[in-house]
Amino acid sequence: MKRFSLICSFLMYVLMLPAQDQSYSAEGHRYFTEAVLQPAPPSDAGWQTLRQPVNVSFAGSNTRFVKEKAPGISTQKTWQTTAWKGEKVHTQVLVWTTTPIETLTIETGKLENAKQQTIPPANIKAGFIRYLITDEFAEGCGYRKPADFDSSLVADIIDIVPAIAVAANTVQPIWLSIHIPQEAPAGNYRGSLTIKADKAYTLYYTVKVTDRVLPAPDQWSYDLDLWQHPAAIARVHDVPLWSDRHFELMKPYYKMLADAGQKNITASIMDEPWGHQTYDDFPGLIKWIKHPDGSWSYDYSLFDKYVSFVMSCGIRKRINCYTMVPWALSFRYYDEAAGKDTTLRAPIGSPEYNAHWTGMLKDFTRHLKNKGWFDITTIAMDERPMKDMQIVIGLLKSIDPGWKIALAGNYHPEIEKDIFDYCLASSLRFDEAVLKERIAQGKPSTFYTCCTENYPNGFTFSPPAEHVWLGWYAAAKGFTGYLRWAYNSWVANPLQDSRFRSWPAGDTYQVYPGPRSSVRFEKLIEGIQDYEKIKWLQKEYTRRGDTKSLERLNNTLQTFSIEKLKTIPAEAMILQAKKILNTHL
Repeated sequence: MKRFSLICSFLMYVLMLPAQDQSYSAEGHRYFTEAVLQPAPPSDAGWQTLRQPVNVSFAGSNTRFVKEKAPGISTQKTWQTTAWKGEKVHTQVLVWTTTPIETLTIETGKLENAKQQTIPPANIKAGFIRYLITDEFAEGCGYRKPADFDSSLVADIIDIVPAIAVAANTVQPIWLSIHIPQEAPAGNYRGSLTIKADKAYTLYYTVKVTDRVLPAPDQWSYDLDLWQHPAAIARVHDVPLWSDRHFELMKPYYKMLADAGQKNITASIMDEPWGHQTYDDFPGLIKWIKHPDGSWSYDYSLFDKYVSFVMSCGIRKRINCYTMVPWALSFRYYDEAAGKDTTLRAPIGSPEYNAHWTGMLKDFTRHLKNKGWFDITTIAMDERPMKDMQIVIGLLKSIDPGWKIALAGNYHPEIEKDIFDYCLASSLRFDEAVLKERIAQGKPSTFYTCCTENYPNGFTFSPPAEHVWLGWYAAAKGFTGYLRWAYNSWVANPLQDSRFRSWPAGDTYQVYPGPRSSVRFEKLIEGIQDYEKIKWLQKEYTRRGDTKSLERLNNTLQTFSIEKLKTIPAEAMILQAKKILNTHL
């Protein structure tokens, strides 16, 4: 519902970056200017009640603080948390001021225990959380006009600049992240950070490191699948697509995704598998060539280079190839006789469709087997009707019974056994016996959220704890992981305005150019870590015969249902449930 008392949407406009801003460029300029909403929000009276001009406090990681509103929290100069070895933990530090701060900086140091054993400074990161424009949820997916929705500034981007200026009557959040080495001795580690504003402010914190060890991300069992969009990286950095510089710039983005436990490579084997629903083109990695004599050849050089590159970044478990059933039933190829790109439009299962794909799939099968990739490759489909799926399954299996298939969409019992990587909409469930059999067979059995769900979700306006909640929900319902489009299908100005022409703000990306992480992305990782802890504890309690602890854990998981989010915030559910992960330490 629109909140006209706050701001008149039809009068709102955005002051975007000046033309000379190089925040995405390949030349290394990193600073960017935040968007400004006009007319400005009304002045908050809370600023007049502050006893001192600059205030600094720990503030937890589950709240998005309004930029122009005095937060009204009690000042906390200390913070305590518990972590497993190998875990990354985080919190916010809040600076709010009635006077301008010309240069705000953060200094972090090592963590040290009573035996003078340390967690090195390199494992402790602090970044300014920056604001951008978001909007609000609306029923259904479809084209939307900014004037029809209330917009506001939201804190989400975790920046990579060493200093920042803060205006008067402004809140500036800071994200503090500590990665515990797997080899760190257990114990209480104490550290501090210093915020330099009008003067130096020192805050102190303690991390209790337990004897339990979280595996490295490449060993996590959670099936994370955030779809990658390489062309978007080329665009925001203004470099030629598939150039050496493009691959160089992609590397930190893909490494950041691998460090979150990503399992799948998103590989487009045709142009625009989603009918150009994204801001940037989605070009295919394989060149289809029809020769004058009617024969075909297929250039896999770019496909091979791209897949090998992503594997080198640490994402190597599966290659999901999109797609044989695109949203627009059109297939582009190069016609040598005509000397130009040509498009075939053919219904699924038609003679033209079958002929077009049969030759390619036979050749692609041979190529993948030669590369040693066939066993980890799927032909992937997104929200396609069962009839179309049955046709594709039949065609694939006629070419090679070993072909694997991935589907994100509705649950179809008729084809379940034929789907290797099956991802259901969040409102759906596998039959309990079916899910048990799938897991025993090592088949990814996940769920996804998209533009249709108000909650739980990962929009820029979503409560941060909802991304943590997703990991608990997966554990509660037996899913092996979570899928979301997309990792980085950026909008026109992703550092300033997360709104898009079709879906709620932030739906198309989880991280920012730079690369810059986000509150959403870090909270998603937190939920994945919790999932891994849950699985570890379930196995450990079973091994020890500790039925009481196992029952308590499983009973806690049963409280996670989407229906309960109607009345119970995700944060409340998470804070209560997390207590069980650190019992009997």
